[in-house]
Amino acid sequence: MVHRLQSYINALQSGEDISKKFTVRRVELRFGPHLFTPEIIKDTRRLLRASQAVFARFLGVSVQTVRAWEQGVNPPSDMACRFLDEIRLNPPYWQQRLKDSMLVKS
Repeated sequence: MVHRLQSYINALQSGEDISKKFTVRRVELRFGPHLFTPEIIKDTRRLLRASQAVFARFLGVSVQTVRAWEQGVNPPSDMACRFLDEIRLNPPYWQQRLKDSMLVKS
């Protein structure tokens, strides 16, 4: 990539017709998180087989926050939506991560 950029800079500096040497492409990336309805949030939590308290702890938010999401009082932040997206893309991975993070007290 650096080599190609240097080649482009050299062409500009030399006065070459860059339209004959380089192809310009436009790529649109959609990085925005999905919108999460209360039902989808509940479904995501259930994919992990987690209570609201465990789910909240796993996501790093309060139980009140999860409850507000699930009741439609407040929407999750973009960062939380990205995490929820990841959970929904590969539930078994996140189920195992959650399981591995639990400490059993005797």
